[in-house]
Amino acid sequence: MKKLAIVYWSGTGNTESMANGILEGANSITDDVDLIFSDDFSDSNVDDYEVIAFGCPSMGDEELEDSFEDMFSSCEDKLNGKKIALFGSYEWNNGEWMETWTNRAKELGANLVAISLPVYDNPTDEDLDKCKEFGKICASA
Repeated sequence: MKKLAIVYWSGTGNTESMANGILEGANSITDDVDLIFSDDFSDSNVDDYEVIAFGCPSMGDEELEDSFEDMFSSCEDKLNGKKIALFGSYEWNNGEWMETWTNRAKELGANLVAISLPVYDNPTDEDLDKCKEFGKICASA
């Protein structure tokens, strides 16, 4: 069984940069990490991982991107008690989508292993350092 999956969607590359930073941090702890674009992940993959870090930017009116939302919704029945973490980027408002998404995960019974990580716009070097730490936390969970 693989230990950690980093499952993300990115349109502009900001959330992908975060995912790569998380991967770098996780790889400093373990090599048992898979970086997966969300279109290539489904509910059938959930049980293959001990921890899943889901990453999606805020879209539209503080929502998850459509194809990511479809994938995440398909996984919901398997998230009760599952170790997960949430991350993503946003470019407007105050990132309320992350609070809504975090509350949704908690209501599903997911075990959030890290404080959710929203980053405004293009990740700075400081943001990428936070991503690396986030990855270490996920890999150690």
